[in-house]
Amino acid sequence: MTAEPTLNVSIKNDIIRVLLIEDDEDDYMLTKALVSARENANIKLDWVDSYERGLEALEQNDHDVYLIDYRLGHHTGIHLIQEAFRLGCRAPMILLTGQDDLTVDQSALELGAADYLVKGRIDAQLLGRSIRYALRQASVLAEVAEKENKYRSLFERSIDAIFVADEQLRFQDANPSVERLLGYSRDELRKLKPARLFTELDFLRELRFNVREHGQIKDFETTLISKSGRKRICLISVWAVEDRAGLPEWYQGIVRDITDQKRAQQDLILAEKLTMTGKIARSIAHEVRNPLTNLSLALEQLKDELEMDNEYVTMFTDIIGRNVDRIGQLITEMLNSSKPRELERRRQDFNDVVKATLQFISDRIKLKRMRLDVHYSTDDCSALIDKEQVKTALVNILVNAVEAMEEGKGMLTVKTGCTEDSRVYVEVADNGGGITEADRKRLFDPFFTGKSGGMGLGLTATQNIINGHKGSIEVDSLVGHGTTFRLYFPK
Repeated sequence: MTAEPTLNVSIKNDIIRVLLIEDDEDDYMLTKALVSARENANIKLDWVDSYERGLEALEQNDHDVYLIDYRLGHHTGIHLIQEAFRLGCRAPMILLTGQDDLTVDQSALELGAADYLVKGRIDAQLLGRSIRYALRQASVLAEVAEKENKYRSLFERSIDAIFVADEQLRFQDANPSVERLLGYSRDELRKLKPARLFTELDFLRELRFNVREHGQIKDFETTLISKSGRKRICLISVWAVEDRAGLPEWYQGIVRDITDQKRAQQDLILAEKLTMTGKIARSIAHEVRNPLTNLSLALEQLKDELEMDNEYVTMFTDIIGRNVDRIGQLITEMLNSSKPRELERRRQDFNDVVKATLQFISDRIKLKRMRLDVHYSTDDCSALIDKEQVKTALVNILVNAVEAMEEGKGMLTVKTGCTEDSRVYVEVADNGGGITEADRKRLFDPFFTGKSGGMGLGLTATQNIINGHKGSIEVDSLVGHGTTFRLYFPK
């Protein structure tokens, strides 16, 4: 951030250095006489007689106060004040004119002139008081500007996302951390409707209500959507800044991104659940596999003793054999879903991995007379992944999506892409019945399933594979409209 030029308001030995910019020598002599009065003994007056010399002197910025005549040849004192500010001179300037003109007065003050004096009405006391007042005022403004620069620097450089808003929580100002978090520039944020940042409008309404009702709210947790569509879990704190009457004048707030913290907590919870699942699976495997092996051997022995030409004998032995195999398969699935995945990561085109995975479910989609809409990213989607493991994770998602949709009416949409933070993703959307919020929170829990006959380990295995890649998974669902899964993998 560029700092504002500091004011040159130094007074050595109480001497006030004043420069008169006046093209009329008689007016200079009159001004000199006023300055020479006893009450103005600490004022030292210098003089230049043209606009050009005045501009050179202003550029040098060697005086404490400038007295500027309104008429300076082809130019005016207004023009000189404008040019002085453009050059970075912030010393106080007093405009002198031969007549009382309200328009000139307003123009001078709006441009930053410290005072406006009418020639012929000035006495030594008035001139001295105006000079000293202008100097004190400039000193106060310099102090205010210094503090403002300091706090503006803190605002701009803060790693926390800090913003200023009106009563509707529309942005009035925001620091660069807000811009980085949300992906919008400061100007875009000022024009943005706050509702576009929230996943649900009710969250914004709740935030506004609490701020208006209590004057503040601390650590309000919600999910914000960046310009690129990326969702971030954030804590928002907002408090009112009151005017002299004690009424809210504007609001300031801080946004903290806790997405990674939340993800780490979820990963820890999942790891604990997988550890417990693994213990259960190993216990079941130990207790069940031995008798299951004996049952399988006994069945083979029994087949040798029975008349296998008998239709009923064959049917029942086949039923026993299939269920023995099914139990063994379920035990294997339990063990595989909970143990850490050993990845063989190689850099490859993520689009190719998704294409190969879709081949596994293409027949199922055709048999159920469903439509498949695929959009592959044209960006470089190469990533360091274990192809077979990613295919396994994605198949679980695709199969669930197909089974969630109605035969003959299903529409499966698959899209790949790259994010701004060097990740690739695949989005799988169905138009099935959707998932309730309560079920959505339990989707990846071991043994949780909404399907009859399922073990509820498919999504647990998917989550395990994604965690092994240091990736993440997002789920959006609306009951009666469908569900969308997004699987993210770092490049």
